[in-house]
Formats: sequence, C-alpha cells, structure tokens
Amino acid sequence: MKLKFIKAEDTEHNAKATVHTTGKLGFSADAIDFLQLTEQKTIQFAQNEEDENDLNLYAVIYESTQEGAFRISKAGDYYYVNTKNLFDAIGIDYKNTKVIYDLVKSEYEGKPIIKMLRREIKKKKKEMPT
Repeated sequence: MKLKFIKAEDTEHNAKATVHTTGKLGFSADAIDFLQLTEQKTIQFAQNEEDENDLNLYAVIYESTQEGAFRISKAGDYYYVNTKNLFDAIGIDYKNTKVIYDLVKSEYEGKPIIKMLRREIKKKKKEMPT
C-alpha cells in the first residue's frame, strides 16, 4: 500500500467561481487567494475530450499573456473573466441555471492545473405581481 497524506492547508478553503447571468466567470475571495490572481495573469480552459459525461472544466493559469488564454480582469476587489462566448460555445445555460465551479488544485501530465468541479442550482423564476 502507498499512502499520500493530505495537508489541511490544501483543503481548508472555499475557492469557487460562479458563472453570472452575463456569462462572466467571477471568482470568490477564497479563489482569488487560492489562485493568487492578478490582472497580469491569464487563464486557459479545457474539457475532458475522452468523457462526454465529464461536465467539469480544467484550467491553467499563466503568469502573463498566452495565446488562446483569457485575460483576467479586475473591478474593485473583484476578479472575473469574460467567458460568455466560451460558455455559449460549450452549451452552458447560465441564464436559467446557476453554475458554480468548486476549484481544486490538481496535476495533468506532471504540470499543475485547476480542476473546476461543476455544480448547478436551478434558478427560481420571479413571479410577476397580479
């Protein structure tokens, strides 16, 4: 048997990213710290092409501009990425469903990546007064 011990500091966070109704991907305060986001960094997203049932996304964060990567923007203390076209292209219904990604550090081919674990919450319809 081979045991890999899990460090508490690797699990004690609530890092998440939420898709807003505008299609932007916004990062929680924990995610900003967890990912050490800055406006100089960029992020590139990937899907698991071997498993069409895998609704998670995978991401790599770069220290500077990279071809094919999205620019990380900042408004006040808030960091976000303009992902509307991405989510439209991959068929995510962010207007009717609240899509949240829990962020976990992982590895792919020996390199660090972010696994974005998808969860959805159906939005409640606003009732019109009669």
